[in-house]
Amino acid sequence: MAEKQQDIPIPIIDLAPDDLHQISPHVHQAFKKLGFAYFKNHGVPETMVNEAFQWSAKFFALPQQVKEKTSRAPERWKPRGYSGIGMEKTSQDIFQTDSSVKKEFVPDCKESHEMGSDLNTRLGNLWPDEQDIPGFRDFFTRFYNVCYQTEVKLLKVLALSLGLEESYFVRFHSPQANQLRILHYPPIQTALLRQGKAERTGAHTDFGSITMLFQDHVGGLEIADMDQPGNFIPVPYIPGTVVVNAGDLLMRWTNDEYKSALHRVGTATLDKGQSADEVTERRYSIPYFIGPDHHTMVDCVPSCHGPDWPKKYEPVDSSEYMAMRLEAIYSHVE
Repeated sequence: MAEKQQDIPIPIIDLAPDDLHQISPHVHQAFKKLGFAYFKNHGVPETMVNEAFQWSAKFFALPQQVKEKTSRAPERWKPRGYSGIGMEKTSQDIFQTDSSVKKEFVPDCKESHEMGSDLNTRLGNLWPDEQDIPGFRDFFTRFYNVCYQTEVKLLKVLALSLGLEESYFVRFHSPQANQLRILHYPPIQTALLRQGKAERTGAHTDFGSITMLFQDHVGGLEIADMDQPGNFIPVPYIPGTVVVNAGDLLMRWTNDEYKSALHRVGTATLDKGQSADEVTERRYSIPYFIGPDHHTMVDCVPSCHGPDWPKKYEPVDSSEYMAMRLEAIYSHVE
């Protein structure tokens, strides 16, 4: 039920079985050790994933003024809409309190558009005009709903892997709370990346429950090697799979049993022999961020604490926690 490809330490878990107990031990091992796993037979058709990347490329090819018609709201806790290049700083270093260090931060060299359920009117979607990109809204509404079906299965197997009732996490996660993001990393001079004058996405953890990530063939994702601090492990594109990782709220729910691992895009694999005018390949990715419902109190699950295993975290309001993290990401934007 779980396999590994040569030179890739991250397991590939088959999500096909109806009896999720069959794969729950493999899920437990992966999320306890790495916080990451590939899943195949995950339920999102490959044809649909390919179409999602086609729509993404079409959106980012629009004129800048058209994309900016959907620019995200000024409230930093509202993530939906378009963010242009340089609008975000994802690195975990954003929590550094020394203001002299903050001045040296280099924003991410990427652009994105984020969307979610139209039923969540508190956040509200900022769809492009139909005349600007006909069919975009219809497709990504369908894609979002298909991703949610996979989410439910993942949440069920995560609960089983912790010895909980299958529905334990599902009850906290309705379709309204999640965010679907399309990302474009334009070509950039490799010399700028090596010199630290530009970044694609700096090392960070995700702050929700779990994330499903669809990559294109370019890849570029890397996760922190917990056995060798400071080193990063490539997470290459594998056709027919989705990469799933634990977020900070799942780590809090599990009392650190499951790891919310640092990950980044694009710098560690640079060839130092490349010439100064070499540029990176254009990259697209599509993460589906899964978070609990509005104002869910996240507290340690019953199976992850006891007399000899004290709770490490106080209960936290999910909405307040996620708003704090979003505030940090956009804190450099005036």
